[in-house]
Amino acid sequence: MSNSSSITKFLLLAFADTQELQLLHFWLFLGIYLAALLGNGLIITVVACDHHLHTPMYFFLVSLSLLDLGSISTTVPKAMANSLWDTRAISYQGCVAQVFFLFFFISAEYFLLTVMAYDRYIAICKPLHYETLLGTRTCVHMAAAAWGSGFLYAVLHTANTFSLPLCKGNAVDQFFCEVPQILKLSCSDSYLREAGLIEVSVCFVFGCFVFIVVSYVQILRAVLKIPSEQGQHKAFSMCLPHLAIVSLFISTGMVAYLKPPSISYPSLDLVVSVLYSVVPPGVNPLIYSMRNKELKDALWKLTQWTWRH
Repeated sequence: MSNSSSITKFLLLAFADTQELQLLHFWLFLGIYLAALLGNGLIITVVACDHHLHTPMYFFLVSLSLLDLGSISTTVPKAMANSLWDTRAISYQGCVAQVFFLFFFISAEYFLLTVMAYDRYIAICKPLHYETLLGTRTCVHMAAAAWGSGFLYAVLHTANTFSLPLCKGNAVDQFFCEVPQILKLSCSDSYLREAGLIEVSVCFVFGCFVFIVVSYVQILRAVLKIPSEQGQHKAFSMCLPHLAIVSLFISTGMVAYLKPPSISYPSLDLVVSVLYSVVPPGVNPLIYSMRNKELKDALWKLTQWTWRH
């Protein structure tokens, strides 16, 4: 029997039994990671360089890109390194850092997505009041609240998780340090404290989700009143993908964190964790840029300026 004070490292889940399949997973994750770095990096660069994009919507979009870069960089590089070097080890401190930063970035991102839904609601449903309701100071305060809430959530969950006595080994059945998998290593009923905290957090998450859905229902009602089909298409193409990725984010996260510990399907757990921790940072740049004419025009101007200089 061992406890958490004697654990110096954890063993993460290996993607495959053979080195060839491990390398395949390495190249797959490398492709996703580079796509996320490129997409989010371009959004940050384009918005920073084009003063026409210095508006609340793009301010929030840059903040979202920073959070995406942080969240995917918390888990994927370590998973790639383990696949490449055919190892499963992560240090105790590294595991604590993964839990903290993943909770921080993902929680802050979710709160920011809620803010972005409010931004789109005001822009489409109350356009005449947009500048009044979403001034520079208000936007900064809302973004800071999202980041600050994520930080508080991360401190709370990380401290609570790693204060538990762990006596069921050090093998984590996931490719990164995930709280539900660490709770399975607890040797007492004290893990129910963190489980209860997760359930309370989910109530707040569900409340935000209801707010997002209501906002988009109001947006869709307003869109249907637009006489121009082009205007309707633009609004639909901007809002529906946003709602789709939020729904994926929430549903998979709830499955990962609310599923009873007694129910364990390693393959399903792996897929679910990839869907909420890896997919959103990779596809968010596509959702928010490929359908955005202003961003594409700004990127084209930046490309032309770069070639001339």
